[in-house]
Order: sequence, then structure tokens, then C-alpha cells
Amino acid sequence: TEGGTALFPISYFDREAFLNQSPQLYKQILMSSGFERVLEIGPIFRAEEHSTRKHLNEATSIDVEVSYVDDSEVMNLLEELIIYIYEYINVNADKYLKTIGIDLKIPTRPFRQISYEEAIEIVDLKWGDDFGSLEEKKLGNEIGEHYFIKEWPLKLKPYYTMPIEKKGKTEILSKSFDLMHPRVELASGSQRINDYALLKKQMELRGLNPDNFSFYLDAFRYGMPPHAGWGLGLDRLVMTMLDLDNVREAVMFPRDRRRLIP
Repeated sequence: TEGGTALFPISYFDREAFLNQSPQLYKQILMSSGFERVLEIGPIFRAEEHSTRKHLNEATSIDVEVSYVDDSEVMNLLEELIIYIYEYINVNADKYLKTIGIDLKIPTRPFRQISYEEAIEIVDLKWGDDFGSLEEKKLGNEIGEHYFIKEWPLKLKPYYTMPIEKKGKTEILSKSFDLMHPRVELASGSQRINDYALLKKQMELRGLNPDNFSFYLDAFRYGMPPHAGWGLGLDRLVMTMLDLDNVREAVMFPRDRRRLIP
């Protein structure tokens, strides 16, 4: 759905279809239909050949999209949700937490925000590099709590991400962010492009054929409100809340590249 990569193909009668990678395109279509907020909690599928403690090929995602807001406002909404979940579980599941020996500490607000540029300086990466597990661990050790990495290079984010150009910067940045736990990335989001011509141009720059996305682009032809949103990995959230070593421990029947059935 976000460019044709890492998708599971399936046979849909006489056509090829794919398991959903995210509800992103459909959330945005609903923004043009008068919905001010859209929420989905559901499965997503990524055909990525990872074998790590933090990756699954089937996961549960909490997805949110909101009209008439920017990236900073949905970052605040995400932060509020994380705090609410921690506080709710602390009050309503206290006896269960004690049974498994968990002392659930509520994160401190506000979450720290650092730019991509600041983050790569901390871990000694070059501009345009993404963060691997070692870099995420180093950042987590440095910051020690939940934090946001924002203003990523546009080329590292999906085509629907709103670009920004800063004076004196040769690289185009984006109104994007990742929410990080000291151990792992939890969520990713951005302000979205709401201009038809710009969105089509970004698709073409990424080597995508806009004709393959006509059902999506049509929603932008006659007026799309400003909007922003994010996707939060529920399994990783549970893993970090309960201090589990492996995301598979947070899922009843985990599916990874080597496991399809229980």
C-alpha cells in the first residue's frame, strides 16, 4: 500500500492482491470524506526477512489520522495516548502486574524531542543513514526515556510525507517523526501531503506509477484538508511496558519468517 515493497501477494479470484501493509491510504481517503478523526486497531503484514527480537511478519497496529492538524499536534496526541495507557493499566491491572513482578513506571511528560540531525550526531552516522539496532540502543542509553526523532530527510520517509525546506539546508526535510522507547521504535507518523500535484510528483520521484494509485489520488483532486497521523505498534508497546526480551512474548500466536502456525 505504501509503494509495493515488503508485501505478501495473494490470489484474489482471477486477480493478484496483497495483504495489507497498513491502512494508510484508506485513512487518508476518509479525511476527504468529512471524517475529522479515524482510528483503526487491526493486523498488518510485512514480508520482511527479519529474524530479530523486535520484528514480526504479522503485527497489530493502532492507526490514527486527524484532519486540520499538523505533525506537532498528532505527536502530542500520541504522547497523551501512551501516558493514558500506562496510567490505565497501572490502576486497573495492578494485581496482574504484581503477579508477574512488573513495577510499571509511567513515562515522564513531555517526551524529549530531537531532530534527525541531532540524532545522527549522537550516534556518529552520516546524513541520509537510517538507524539500525546498535544506533537505536546507543540513542536509548543516551536519552533513557521515551523520545521523538523528528524532521527526517524526506527521502527516508514515504511519498505521502509533507516536505519542508529550511533556509541554509541543502537536503529537503519532512514533517515526520518516530516515537522511540529506549529499546525500540514504537510508532511512526507525519503530516501528510494534501495537494494532488505535489503528491503525484512525489510518487513519480520514487519510481511509482500514479496510475496504479488512481483510487487514492482521486480523493485529492477536489480538495483534501490538511491532515496528519501515525501508526503505533501494539505488540512492541506491550513488550516495552512489560520489559519482555522478545516481541513474540507479547503475542498469543506470533508469526515470523519461520513460524506460520502455532
